[in-house]
Amino acid sequence: MREVNKRAADANALASSEASDDSNLASRPVRRSGSARGPYYVDFRARTAASWGHAFVWYGKTSERQVEVAGLTPAGDTLEYVLGYVSWVPSETGASYGDLDPQYLTANYRVYLNEADAKRVFAYIRKLQASSPMWNAEISNCTAFIGSIAEFMGLKVPNRWQRPEEYVNALRAMNGGRRIVRLPAGPQLASGQ
Repeated sequence: MREVNKRAADANALASSEASDDSNLASRPVRRSGSARGPYYVDFRARTAASWGHAFVWYGKTSERQVEVAGLTPAGDTLEYVLGYVSWVPSETGASYGDLDPQYLTANYRVYLNEADAKRVFAYIRKLQASSPMWNAEISNCTAFIGSIAEFMGLKVPNRWQRPEEYVNALRAMNGGRRIVRLPAGPQLASGQ
């Protein structure tokens, strides 16, 4: 338990330092109007794992140390992972081992949101977490999960059958490295959905 708390503290410190770096960038003169970074973010991330790797998101407020983590993994260990290649297995949608450890990070693509858009996106992430009870390596995997979030945000999404590092890098490239996302006007998701 102490190790998990230490990893969470390290991740929150990393998120805080990234937010500080971002606030330094945001304080520089801006050439185009409307390009200021929002106070909220979604960071699409990939990390190493025992096999293919893993894709997940960090999300939250840039001024806070707290990091929320969402991803889709098989619940359990090696047996569930292997079975997930031939059938559906129960899933977990929160932080998994290594998601909070910066030394395992292989790719990331962070985008910023204003408060209204962040509320909609964060509600969508929570809804996706609550409605993703099963994992399958071919159909419902970690890249499909973060791809659903990116698609909801209006980003162009690559083919989900890629290694997580390649997927996150392709997501960034397909969107031209775009750093600010503005959602189109639409229905709000109720809080907690």
